[in-house]
Amino acid sequence: MKTRTPLPLLLGTLALVASGAAMAQTPPARFESFTYEGADPATSGTLEPGQYRNPILSGFYPDPSVTRVGEDYYLVTSTFSYFPGIPVFHSRDLVSWTQIGNAIDRPDQLDFAALGLSRGVFAPTIEHHDGVFYILNTCVDCGDNFLITATDPAGPWSDPVWLPDLVGGIDPSLFVDQEGQGWILNNGPPEGEPEYDGHRAIWIQRYDLERQVTFGPRTVLVNGGVDFSTKPIWIEGPHLTFRNGWYYLTCAEGGTAEGHSQVVLRSRSPDGPFVAFEGNPILTQRGLPADRPYPITSAGHADLVQTPDGDWWATFLAVRPYGPDQYNTGRETFLLPVDWSGEWPIITVPDQVIPYQAARPDLPAQPAPAVPTSGPFKVVDEFDGPALPPHWMMMRNPRAAWFDLAATPGSLSLTPRPVDLGDNGNPSFLGRRQQHQFATAETAMDWTPAQEGDRAGLVALQSDDWWYFLAVGREDGETVIQLRRRAGPDEAADGVVMASAPLARASDARRLRITARADRYDFAYAGEGGDWTDLMTDVDGTILSTRTAGGFVGVVFGPHARAGH
Repeated sequence: MKTRTPLPLLLGTLALVASGAAMAQTPPARFESFTYEGADPATSGTLEPGQYRNPILSGFYPDPSVTRVGEDYYLVTSTFSYFPGIPVFHSRDLVSWTQIGNAIDRPDQLDFAALGLSRGVFAPTIEHHDGVFYILNTCVDCGDNFLITATDPAGPWSDPVWLPDLVGGIDPSLFVDQEGQGWILNNGPPEGEPEYDGHRAIWIQRYDLERQVTFGPRTVLVNGGVDFSTKPIWIEGPHLTFRNGWYYLTCAEGGTAEGHSQVVLRSRSPDGPFVAFEGNPILTQRGLPADRPYPITSAGHADLVQTPDGDWWATFLAVRPYGPDQYNTGRETFLLPVDWSGEWPIITVPDQVIPYQAARPDLPAQPAPAVPTSGPFKVVDEFDGPALPPHWMMMRNPRAAWFDLAATPGSLSLTPRPVDLGDNGNPSFLGRRQQHQFATAETAMDWTPAQEGDRAGLVALQSDDWWYFLAVGREDGETVIQLRRRAGPDEAADGVVMASAPLARASDARRLRITARADRYDFAYAGEGGDWTDLMTDVDGTILSTRTAGGFVGVVFGPHARAGH
């Protein structure tokens, strides 16, 4: 399986923009390495032979969709307004996953403009039919529903083919029936006026695979949810599965917070009518004791896949809160077996707690991936290759080539530009996910600020409005190490200073480190070989939680460089 990471090559074709004297005077910041390490109590125990560990993709990997082609499995997740977008993973055992590319890896495929980080691409689905891979998705506020295709899941993926019949909907998915007829399902507004907040519907329409267009009548399969009398909210994420003469429709219901769940209905025809399972929901963690140790909550948005031997498994999202619905790691990808011994698929039974360790699928175990995605691990990026590893992302589409791996081999160079983290733009910032509650991010930086307001360093970011920036900068004519914070849209786009210390020279803060301890974060710096100095400890980490900051993303760590205005 080849790995395709074309982003730097593609960006190299963009014109390097010189936006004023600030860029000309401020030198690039060189980052010689980036180390991420994490371990959580619930996911660090010893695995027994034949077990795997949940989550299978830790950190901000929500809305998973999975498909099988022969003995190979492919999985995609949401990335919203991050670029490159829609990571594509490969596995042969449903446990060890390797990212082989990003489906949105060309700046002209989609335009995230100045969208909030929780807009953009929602809930992609991946399917395969007759040698072609399909990803269906919604670009929220940037074009509506579309599909892209590829013959190799590592890419390249096509430009978007838009689906205008689905306007106003989200969460499209493709199903090909026993006769080879294509169908597209999606969440959309109900017929007529919504009767309550969160009232949505599941729709279906035929799809011509050759002409790549929807056609024929659009039909409502589910109005509101499995029991309309209870005013169910946010029926979404629909998937069709054919088994034993029945078409099973699985959907998320209840919203993506603690009331999240998965439900199932079935029919003899893809376009209904569908009857709901009396034992719904087939997956949820709502109603469990809030004080249970190391809770997993908000489970739902499942996708079912069958192994060659006939076993069924489900990927789904859930979260691992450290406090009351507080989590910084975002919504993660989990795996559980599906009990289809009866007429209906069941993932969890009432009061069943999702396990952190469980029996592996009956598939040949694969080697651990080069970049781990589950359990305790350490990843060191030396920036010594021709391209960035595919797990690195930036905020929105780039408009200029502002990072470079070739100018100084073995280093990542960032061109400081007068774009702040809070500008709803594309700052000189690259991020990788925080994948543990207890984690450290560390970098070695070679840089000296040249003018007032120059800053470069290490960031922990939840969105444009909520972040911390540990920066070496030039302030009031002096070189300093600072911790800057933005805690909401009412604070300045470049943040407010939480702590500051003078530096005799910039190299006295050559190494920078952020330590996450659930709801607390620590910020430290050191010279080339010196001891670490704490700039600030026990800083409030809850401002980086989804409960405080809102949205659908998780925290990312990474280097940032900013030129003085």
